[in-house]
Amino acid sequence: MVMNHHHATNLAPQPDRSQPQSLTDLFISLTVLALQGFGGVLAVVQRELVEKKRWMTNEEFVEEWAVAQIMPGPNVVNLAMMIGDRYFGLRGAMVALAGMLTAPLIVILLLALVYSHFAGHPGVAGALRGMSAVAAGLIAATGFKLLRALKKHPLRTPLCAAFCAACFIMVALLRLPLGYALLGLGAIACTLTYRKLKP
Repeated sequence: MVMNHHHATNLAPQPDRSQPQSLTDLFISLTVLALQGFGGVLAVVQRELVEKKRWMTNEEFVEEWAVAQIMPGPNVVNLAMMIGDRYFGLRGAMVALAGMLTAPLIVILLLALVYSHFAGHPGVAGALRGMSAVAAGLIAATGFKLLRALKKHPLRTPLCAAFCAACFIMVALLRLPLGYALLGLGAIACTLTYRKLKP
């Protein structure tokens, strides 16, 4: 799904940000990004797009990652298509999709062949468990880095923190489906933010 959102109206790069120089630059950058996304993909995406490439601000990343989560499909692919659409329209969205999927598809097929031969080895199972701990740490670290963006949110930090805590309780402790948290808390947060921003 390709969508033009409120940032799409300002395509000119600001002094503290950059943008993809061409469709080739977009494709190569997202391919490199996709190949780094083992485990904690959120941490990699935030570091590459916000801190290194400077294609987005931290605030834009938080907003658009939220939209990407609500849309069907992999979050990072949705976000990549939104970026491609912002700078190059439908062609950019399709190039972004190709950049995110082509190389990882080849790697996954090769890894599946290797894994099928060594799946029974106890060392492989131990290594995978170890990587899951690292991935969880990467996601937690990125979450703390993104908290800075909430300081500029119209709902103010205490209310944002309350929404974060409520979402954690719903998903991690009560084991409710993520869709319920997104639809319930998301609808409330969007309504309150709209009222704050409304003239």
